[in-house]
Amino acid sequence: MLERDVVRSKAEGGIARLELNRPDCLNAMNRQLLRQLLAALEWAAADDAVRAVIITGHGRVFSAGADIRYLNRAPAAEVRELARLAVAVTGRIETLGKPVLAAINGDALGGGLEISEACALRVAASHARFGHPEVKIGAVAGFGGTTRLPRLIGKGRAAEMLLTGRLIDADEACRLGLVNRVVAAEALMAESEALLGEVLAQSPLAVRLSWEAMHRGLSLSEDESARLGADYFGLAAQSEDFRIGTRAFLDKRTPKFKGR
Repeated sequence: MLERDVVRSKAEGGIARLELNRPDCLNAMNRQLLRQLLAALEWAAADDAVRAVIITGHGRVFSAGADIRYLNRAPAAEVRELARLAVAVTGRIETLGKPVLAAINGDALGGGLEISEACALRVAASHARFGHPEVKIGAVAGFGGTTRLPRLIGKGRAAEMLLTGRLIDADEACRLGLVNRVVAAEALMAESEALLGEVLAQSPLAVRLSWEAMHRGLSLSEDESARLGADYFGLAAQSEDFRIGTRAFLDKRTPKFKGR
């Protein structure tokens, strides 16, 4: 039997939209969805016409997290393999070489929140809620949340979310730095595309190197991270975009980057 599309993919105007599509179970994540999401990310990475990616959910939520019906009956070894697949997906989001934005159309819980935590940017509908309720079912945030959430909002605030399972609303998520912007639900996609438009107006090489320097630097000492930034600055200086950008600044005009 052919698998139905539980991740819908389309590209328009240089932006690929990947839509989680299991609305009947609140876009809960199983192996099928994770495999299709990973395949969609590889497609977006390989397509030169795609310059950025939006991940969103179909229906009324972004994702309620891992499929608990499956977790309840699966052997522990299978649960661990599901988590490892999810970690491969979140890792690919971070290393795609193109900016990825989570357009959070509704609740992002557990594994759903972990998918968004791996993205470079997050825009949330005002009614969305966020949380890591894994402890409430005797589980752990095993898709990368124990690593990424403290880096996004700090150890103390992350500990409160991870250890209590408490949900927070979009405004609190924005105050904590968990999301970049909160917008009306009907404006979510337009605002997400507008934010990505600001990114895509810059040098593609400079954007990629800036993200890589920040992402890689978080696992280094402060001194090593600073030296990595200096090295990437040197790499950028070798590009045609660097000459275009610096010349345009001196001439007081808007640069037209070529991506090389």
